[in-house]
Amino acid sequence: MTKYILKRILIAIPVLIGITVIDYAIMCLAGSPLEMLQGPRISEAAVEAKAIALGLDQPFYVQYFVWLGQLLQGNLGYSIKNYQPVGEMIASHLGPTLLLMGVSLVVSILLAVPAGIYSAIHQYSKGDYTVVTLSFLGSSIPGFFLAMLLIYLFTVKLGWLPSGGMTTLGTNGGFLDVAVHMVMPVIVLAVSMAGTNIRYIRSAVLEILQQDYLRTARAKGIGRFLVINKHALRNALIPIVTVIGMEIPVLFGGSIIVEEVFSWPGLGLMTMTAITNRDYPVIMGVCLLSAVVVLVGNLITDILYAVADPTIQLQ
Repeated sequence: MTKYILKRILIAIPVLIGITVIDYAIMCLAGSPLEMLQGPRISEAAVEAKAIALGLDQPFYVQYFVWLGQLLQGNLGYSIKNYQPVGEMIASHLGPTLLLMGVSLVVSILLAVPAGIYSAIHQYSKGDYTVVTLSFLGSSIPGFFLAMLLIYLFTVKLGWLPSGGMTTLGTNGGFLDVAVHMVMPVIVLAVSMAGTNIRYIRSAVLEILQQDYLRTARAKGIGRFLVINKHALRNALIPIVTVIGMEIPVLFGGSIIVEEVFSWPGLGLMTMTAITNRDYPVIMGVCLLSAVVVLVGNLITDILYAVADPTIQLQ
């Protein structure tokens, strides 16, 4: 297992470099931050001086290698907009994003696993059709639309929940205050993931239920509960783990829109601000973090394969 993990980490290094090259090229093609400075009150000489100071007068590949050299020294650069270190900005916004992602992932699993198993063992029943219909609805409804709908219902009409932020203004917050502010963002993210996962879990459990060894287990009188939750579910974990592992990068990207709508002070809100201002260092820092999250998520998924199924040998 140790050799496998080290091998995957070594393979991830050139992958990360390739991702950063593509991201930097796309970012440069999208426009220069100097365009945000141009106006009737700013002279061309001032813009050129700013370009020289930021190194934006150099070719694309020179700018990239300068950024890569700083990265290898542990420096993600400084924000063009507010001149703060990018590393400190990401660290200050990472906690709220991880909190929102983690709670949403747990809630989606708690919804998807029981619903998927119920739908599989009650195939073609009214309950099965209801669960499948709700799963299609959850996975197809746009996140921003569901967010607006929840805000209109629970904030505008009922006044039960706050419409944005992480804590109430003028207070120090607290567990209950943060939990209340998390309700709607978590619902938006969890509903989308659960809607997709239910169908995968249902298909995986249905395939396992048709195996001969489960018929033998039922014939021995083990009991329906043990047959489903011990034998069937354990062998259906491989596709379930795969789906959950794939949801991690999707969740990381989907939280950007949700954080923007609900003004959640995480990486999503910071990323949207950086994109609007074309803040190169901040954008590259977030892209690098996103790539690392995807690669780490895939590695954890592969390790969980061996945990779920001891017959899998990772070489």
